[in-house]
Amino acid sequence: MSDLKGNGPFRLSQHPAHLGLGATTVVQPEFTGEMDWYVAYGARHGADGKEGRLLAWHTFGEPWASWEVHPEGTEVVLVVAGVLTLHQELADGVATVRLGPGEYAINPPGVWHTADASAEDPATAIFITCGEGTDHRPR
Repeated sequence: MSDLKGNGPFRLSQHPAHLGLGATTVVQPEFTGEMDWYVAYGARHGADGKEGRLLAWHTFGEPWASWEVHPEGTEVVLVVAGVLTLHQELADGVATVRLGPGEYAINPPGVWHTADASAEDPATAIFITCGEGTDHRPR
């Protein structure tokens, strides 16, 4: 549980939210960007299983360094600023979609994905992620 009290306001880029069982929302500790943060998040909310979702806001000014996969559920990627090019590794090859502000794509369960952004046009996106079992591999 978060040590933050009250109803906000909270900055999503600093304090992601956990969307949990029973239609609950729990403000998370300050996001560090480190893998340890995600490990601690999993420990806090693992009991929600694949029904729990992480609601997060991230800005990217370069291509992602890895691929990731969420085996237990879908992930929504909603771009709010800039351009994000999403790549999904499908059975028949890699699909690429370019997302601008207000556009979103869905990463299906078990689909490896990565993304590109640039320093000239950084991309900011909201992610709604089923994080259980998430894995990474080098790009």
